[in-house]
Amino acid sequence: MPRLLLVEDNEFNRDALTRHLTRRGFEVISARDGVEGLAAATRECPDLILMDMGLPDLDGQDATRLLRQSEATAGIPVIALTAHAMETDREDALESGCDDFETKPVDVARLVGKIQALLQARLERS
Repeated sequence: MPRLLLVEDNEFNRDALTRHLTRRGFEVISARDGVEGLAAATRECPDLILMDMGLPDLDGQDATRLLRQSEATAGIPVIALTAHAMETDREDALESGCDDFETKPVDVARLVGKIQALLQARLERS
């Protein structure tokens, strides 16, 4: 069962997405902000991270940059989650080190497809 880390400050979004992903066969670990997310990524070594870009204190872009700088977490795929759908938002997320981008409200089927594609690509690289 693939392990996902969901870093999301909105409790409703975090709970709803956790339920959807668990029903689709994923184990979901959650964190409420970028600082918790960094600690959980290092401690839990998830297969993939879903990173909200609009986090308080340490936003998703900065948290992703820090993940990429650490040898322990640099190879974990990251999908940016954001309510902002402008092309510049997508470019900013990818520039910070995210592997893909999904807008909110999340289309769960599309997100699961992106998760599976990134997990498969990671398997093929190892």
